[in-house]
Amino acid sequence: MPKYSIGIDEAGRGPLAGSVFVSAVACLEGLDIKGLLPGVADSKTLSADKRLLIYNQARFLEKKGVLKISRSFSRSRFIDQWGISLAIRSALERSLSRLDISPSNCHVLLDGSLKAPDCYQNQETIIKGDQLIPLISLASIVAKVSRDKQITRLAKKYPRYNLEIHKGYGTLNHRLLIKEFGPSPVHRRSFCRNI
Repeated sequence: MPKYSIGIDEAGRGPLAGSVFVSAVACLEGLDIKGLLPGVADSKTLSADKRLLIYNQARFLEKKGVLKISRSFSRSRFIDQWGISLAIRSALERSLSRLDISPSNCHVLLDGSLKAPDCYQNQETIIKGDQLIPLISLASIVAKVSRDKQITRLAKKYPRYNLEIHKGYGTLNHRLLIKEFGPSPVHRRSFCRNI
C-alpha cells in the first residue's frame, strides 16, 4: 500500500471578516515538491500572481493524479459561535477526510500550532513549517488563494468595505468602514467588539 505525506496549513486566522480556510495537500512520500513546483514557499512571502501561478500548477498536477488537494473552511458565523480554534479544527478534520487516505497510511505534517485528529498517529507539528517544509508551503498557498478567491466574491456583495483590498484584515481603512457602516453578515462580530 502506498505511503502518503500530507502537508496542512491554514489561512485567515486573524481577519475581521470572512472564513478561515484549511488546506491539505497529499503526495506519495518522497516526492520532490520543490522540483515539481519551483518557487514554492510560504504564501506570505509570495506575490498574489506567484501564488496563483503555483496554485494553478498544483491543480494541474492534481488532475494528473500526482497530488491530492482538499480545502475546507469555517464561516464567520461558526467562528463567532464556537471560536477560532474550533473553527480551524473543524475545517482541518474535513480537509483530511476529503483526501480519503487511511490515517495509518500517511505521515501528516502540520504548520505552527495545528494538530490532526488522534487517529493520525504519524503526525508532526512544525513551528514555521510553512517556511521549512515545501509540502506545508504548498498547503499554505492553496489555503491563501482559496480564501482570497472567496473574499473577492464577497467584496462584490459587500462593496462598501473594500474587502478586495485588505482581504478582511484589520487595516485602519477597514476598521473605519466597520465603524461607519457597522459589521456586515460576513464580519466576525467577536473580532470586531472593540471597534
